[in-house]
Amino acid sequence: MTVAVPLRSDAQANRQRIIEVARAALAGDPATSLNAIAKLAAVGPGTLYRHFPTREALVVAVYRADLEGVVDLARDLTEQLPPVEALRAWCRRLVELARRQTGFAQLLSAATTEQERMEAHLPVHAAIAHLTNACIAAGAISPDVEPIDVQLALAFTWNIRTEEGERRAFKSIDIVILGLTSY
Repeated sequence: MTVAVPLRSDAQANRQRIIEVARAALAGDPATSLNAIAKLAAVGPGTLYRHFPTREALVVAVYRADLEGVVDLARDLTEQLPPVEALRAWCRRLVELARRQTGFAQLLSAATTEQERMEAHLPVHAAIAHLTNACIAAGAISPDVEPIDVQLALAFTWNIRTEEGERRAFKSIDIVILGLTSY
């Protein structure tokens, strides 16, 4: 059995900086080279390749980092807001993320298998379950509603590409939530 060795703090900082730079660079130009990303992150190509041996590995790391942020947000929002408002705020963030990641959708499809994409979304499913269960526990939505129902009702949020689409998605989220609370 192989035991993962934790990264030194400087190596972790380099990895995080590469991910942040790659997020911005690839969103602007999906064809940005890894060498250009290394230069923008102020690290050598060897450092970049040590953390991300392939372009695909970097794309997946950026995507997962964004998803982890959305998942963490679900927990934070349920501590700060009433459950239904937490769900609404979280869904809006999901739309904003999807819009920001327009270029990533194509890169991710090219860089990963269907199974890898499904696995990458598991934390999002967990966040939806957390938010749904919080709403049920508060009596805001029916116990007959399951997390998968909410997930399917919100599936459109992954396909938002424009500012107008984002505005319409926010309205659609309000309609979905109205339906959930009226069911």
